[in-house]
Amino acid sequence: SSDGGTESSALVDDNGSEEDFSYEELCQANPRYLQPGGEQLAINELISDGSVVCTEALWDHVTMDDQELGFKAGDVIQVLEASNKDWWWGRNEDKEAWFPASFVRLRVNQEELSENSSRTHGEEQEEDTSTSHHKHSENKHQMRTNVIQEIMNTERVYIKDICEGYIRQCRKHTGMFTVAQLATIFGNIEDIYKFQRKFLKDLEKQDNKEEPHLSEIGSCFLQHQEGFAIYSEYCNNHPGACVELSNLMKQGKYRHFFEACRLLQQMIDIALDGFLLTPVQKICKYPLQLAELLKYTTQEHSDYNNIKAAYEAMNNVACLINERKRKLESLDKIAGWQVSIVGWEGLDILDRNSELIYSGEFTKITKQGKSQQRTFFLFDHQLVSCKKDLLRRDMLYYKGRIDMDEVELVDVEDGRDKDWNLNVRNAFKLVSRTTDEVHLFCAKKQEDKAKWLQACADERCRVQEDQEMGMEISENQKKLAMLNAQKAGHGKSKDYSRCPVAPLHQNLHPLHQRHITVPTSIPQQQVFALAEPERKPSLFWHTFHKLAIFRK
Repeated sequence: SSDGGTESSALVDDNGSEEDFSYEELCQANPRYLQPGGEQLAINELISDGSVVCTEALWDHVTMDDQELGFKAGDVIQVLEASNKDWWWGRNEDKEAWFPASFVRLRVNQEELSENSSRTHGEEQEEDTSTSHHKHSENKHQMRTNVIQEIMNTERVYIKDICEGYIRQCRKHTGMFTVAQLATIFGNIEDIYKFQRKFLKDLEKQDNKEEPHLSEIGSCFLQHQEGFAIYSEYCNNHPGACVELSNLMKQGKYRHFFEACRLLQQMIDIALDGFLLTPVQKICKYPLQLAELLKYTTQEHSDYNNIKAAYEAMNNVACLINERKRKLESLDKIAGWQVSIVGWEGLDILDRNSELIYSGEFTKITKQGKSQQRTFFLFDHQLVSCKKDLLRRDMLYYKGRIDMDEVELVDVEDGRDKDWNLNVRNAFKLVSRTTDEVHLFCAKKQEDKAKWLQACADERCRVQEDQEMGMEISENQKKLAMLNAQKAGHGKSKDYSRCPVAPLHQNLHPLHQRHITVPTSIPQQQVFALAEPERKPSLFWHTFHKLAIFRK
């Protein structure tokens, strides 16, 4: 139903009647239900007609392979051939190579580039100015209509098939799937579906069917912008879903079952893992769609300001999701670091921490005036103290930790400290708020002290930001990271993100005959970069590699 209400648990056959199907009947589903995806066919038809077909990158594709096309989120890639459903051949600037089709969005307004490139300078001069302005205005209206229709149409068909075609049938076959397995594979996609139905309902209210270019949909994005954060949980869960699904697909009965579900629901020829990727793609498409819509919306249009604000809002949503993903990626590194520490005591580091803020060496002073040279690692919530091995300086021994939530940072002036009756330089204290415990630290240089004071301030800000954004990592994700680190043998984590091998490319254009096969796998692990801006190399993890025994 369009209002996001409860859906019937039965499937609908081609006569419109609702039936429950047994596993055997599902496996014998008639292939006539299959509606092949028209996008790939349409692209090749346009290319064969001499049209220029362009796509926009949803996220970065970093590659070391000369036969793959590298690009950044938002880059425009011209498609030269799309016979293979997973890998397309395209051009970016001066290079031609393969690129993963799932990493791009097909531009709605393909005709703009073709018209601009085909028109000569002389024709432009001959054309009457008023006529040209009128045609340009009409063309811009059509362009805006095209983008609005793309947004509306993709919302209508979006993830309905996953919920109705797969989840319902999986729940009926309790002998094949546990509740935990389904939760891992599908995550919160049903919650996304309910949210999306409400969003679609509001979009349709703003859709001007008689004059689509006058539609005012910007307010819908602004109204629901907080709700889009629901995608974060799904994106974070997706790597685990791929692992679980990959394990099931090793058994023939599961491959046949999922294929039967797809055929019965009349879904396009994409495997389940491809459908599960669509919410990740969707949240990245919104900023691109809104950017294109803004391009064809004049400043005089009543929807201009809302579209501009919506574009910025959806960019912020994507950044928030990306930040969550970045934290998830840190879990494996932190877990691997803990495994490398000799004599670790107490709770796992991931029990309370999810990010390394700063690390370095300074001296800890005891009440008796004894100096202890230590290496410290400042995480969100905790400061961990380690000691280097005298012979193997890359080996660290666990010496303790301080709860940063329970202490207050105090800057100490150079000179004699009255409380400790000691002369100190470049010192600061961590004073407990609940007990009389005080920790005194001294850095070698004034600039080192300044860096640590700033790092402690950053740690408090980071914790507060995480609380405000509801940044939480599930217990299952923490346990999985620790389990992988322990299995990996000090840092070499197991790669669970391998994708199915792409088939041989049989119908290559003669120009491309030297490239006989498409790349061997789809780099899904890069999907979760989510258009992340380029970051400078972190000195913190460089320090980890210098000090920890998992160094290669």
